[in-house]
Amino acid sequence: MNNFVLDIHTHSIASGHYTTDTVTDLVKSAVKNNLKLLGICEHGPAIPHSCGVNYFRNLRFAPEKRLGIQMLYGAEVNILDYEGRLDLSNEIMKGLHYCIAGMHLPCLKPGTKEENTRAYIQAMKNPSIKVIAHPDDVKYPVDYKQLTEAAIENHVLLEINNSSLSPEGYRGEKEAVKANDLYLLELCKNYKYPVLLSSDSHGHAAIGDFRYALELVQEADFPMELVINGSVEKLLDFWK
Repeated sequence: MNNFVLDIHTHSIASGHYTTDTVTDLVKSAVKNNLKLLGICEHGPAIPHSCGVNYFRNLRFAPEKRLGIQMLYGAEVNILDYEGRLDLSNEIMKGLHYCIAGMHLPCLKPGTKEENTRAYIQAMKNPSIKVIAHPDDVKYPVDYKQLTEAAIENHVLLEINNSSLSPEGYRGEKEAVKANDLYLLELCKNYKYPVLLSSDSHGHAAIGDFRYALELVQEADFPMELVINGSVEKLLDFWK
């Protein structure tokens, strides 16, 4: 059992793959799992069958609370090239609570370690980007020291993605994914910099489920006070 109270990397049917669950289904699961804050970040429009631009434009009308849960509405935007270009405009992203930037095969062919690292760092320079999604992906090798230092400089959180570490994960051979995450945790521990645990749940089933990420945090002897999921106030203050 953990005391984590927030999960901000989640997807509903609107992302166009892996689930038929609605946002309401996700909220009900958040209530069941005693979360205080739920973030919905559907995939950006470069992912086939995901949301169009108007979906993200209209999120400003979405309710701030649902079934007693505090809500944040964002986007998992796609990095489109090695210069960090993103698939939503600055105008749209500024209207969201937060944006997560990630690399996905339909949108960007894996590059060299130098190219992938540059793409992440350039994306982080956009002030709307608050989190880097699944930087453990074996298909996109990066220089983790450079990545961590750039995250600190740009005040961006690095994610330990529970989905990547799960037996059903698809971001590379499990021991390689785990080694990437352990190195990230080591770097963040040395820099005393917080990390974000994410379910990356597509649908309601994994909302608030960080079991594999938590196992790794404990294996790395990473300070629990640097896991930002333990406090809504800590996350929002960090973003200020």
